[in-house]
Order: sequence, then C-alpha cells, then structure tokens
Amino acid sequence: MPEDSVKASLLLRVIAKMLDFIIIAAAAKTISQVGYLAGLIYLLISDGLFDGRSLGKKILRLKVISLSTGSSGNFRDSVLRNATFAVALLLYKIPLIGWLFVMAILALEFLLMLGNKDGMRLGDDIANTEVIEG
Repeated sequence: MPEDSVKASLLLRVIAKMLDFIIIAAAAKTISQVGYLAGLIYLLISDGLFDGRSLGKKILRLKVISLSTGSSGNFRDSVLRNATFAVALLLYKIPLIGWLFVMAILALEFLLMLGNKDGMRLGDDIANTEVIEG
C-alpha cells in the first residue's frame, strides 16, 4: 500500500459494492436479452475501470490497488477479486434456492472482512488487492 494512502472503511466499501449491485440490477432489468450477461461482465471487470475504480468506488472516492505492485487494480485483479460475487450471481439463476447461495456468499465475504485484521475479503486475498481511499 502506498505510504500516503488510507485503507477504506468497511462502511464505504459496502456502500460502493451496493451501488455496483444497483447498476448490475438495472442492467439486468432494462437491457432485454443481454442485461444479465452485461451485469455479470460489469461485475467481473468493474474494479479495473477508471484507474482501479468501479462506478460505486469512483462515486465514493475509493480505489483498488495491487499489494504486489502498489499500482491501481487492473482487469485481471478485478476478475479475480470479484469471482466470488460472479459465482453468486450465476447461482442466483437456480430456481427457488438460488437466492440462498447469494446470501451465503455475501455473508461469507462480509464476515471475512469483519474477521480479517486487514479488513480483506476472500476476493482481496485471491487477487492480492486492497481498497484504499483516494
């Protein structure tokens, strides 16, 4: 992490991800035929946009950085760190019980952020990334 940067708070990270999920839901509902796929693709690449910022992170002035290089998150980092959420979105399509998978994965990621001394979720561990203010 760059010396002058501050780790993003859990609250700001959750709000930013909620904003991204609103964008995904809007795409899925408004773009007929391909909205679900567009939302899934956005979810996977979002943290590689705007110099390591999804739209939600850009609004809240947060940024994903690679811990190995110290540079802004790229598309590879984004796909790796958001793969768990993408799996949840794919499992959501299972009739009747899909939403249970989504809730389980969201709860797991949130609990990992709470329990990790560095505030990292599973996606951050996989991609070796961190979210900072800036």
